[in-house]
Amino acid sequence: MSTTQWDFDLSHSSVNFHVRHLMVSKVHGRFSKWTGTLALDEQDLTRSHLGVTIDATSIDTKDEKRDAHLRSPDFLDVEKFPTLTFKSTSITRDGDDEYKVVGDLTIHGVTKQVTLAVEGGSFVKDPWGGTRTGFSAKTAINRKEFGLGWNVALEAGGFLVGDKLEITLEIEAVKKAASAAA
Repeated sequence: MSTTQWDFDLSHSSVNFHVRHLMVSKVHGRFSKWTGTLALDEQDLTRSHLGVTIDATSIDTKDEKRDAHLRSPDFLDVEKFPTLTFKSTSITRDGDDEYKVVGDLTIHGVTKQVTLAVEGGSFVKDPWGGTRTGFSAKTAINRKEFGLGWNVALEAGGFLVGDKLEITLEIEAVKKAASAAA
């Protein structure tokens, strides 16, 4: 079977991140504006493709001052680098409903290969006659490898912001109607 196109249901999907703060807790944030393409082979998900573009200005940690700092040249530098992108390069099965999605992640103008651990991929009919699927994905990166090196040393030792950035995705998608895809 060939791949079919799917639309992200943005009201049931999210792009989130977590990073250690003051070495004792984690700050949680999300990106509220993003788009992408999803081409699924329903018979063999390893032959599928994913591409996502995130609006870097849509970062939201529920603190306007912190969000402004994260948009500044100290971190994302959204004026120079207005988007973050991910494009899959391979997908392998890693269990019954588990996959490894390898792809190129670009943040702050730096592209690195990352692996997403993904769960899901079942298909259901919704009450409106459509077909839906869902996935949960996670990965962790070292933010310094992407040029996000700003930090402050703490008097008691350690640093204000952790290096490990955890990324989690919750995706729900709707299969495009055959007439819309044609």
